[in-house]
Amino acid sequence: MNHGRLKRLLEFLVIGIVFGITEDVLAVVLTTDAEITPEMIGLIVVIAVPFAVLSELVVDHPRFVQFDRLAVWLRARYSSRTDNTR
Repeated sequence: MNHGRLKRLLEFLVIGIVFGITEDVLAVVLTTDAEITPEMIGLIVVIAVPFAVLSELVVDHPRFVQFDRLAVWLRARYSSRTDNTR
């Protein structure tokens, strides 16, 4: 496995899965009175992993929506206005 692929895999594992699971556990703890159990963690993992995989496949795909044209359009539209609204 080359360095680039290994780096991408590690980013996926650490950010996509570990942070996603942590975020979901925090959301459950902060919004409910539920007790953290191994079953809850398992359910969160089962739910979080597919979303991490999907986001990795969609967002990191080379043909994912590029925001270059939108950024240029917004800059052209709003930077030409006078600054009288502030």
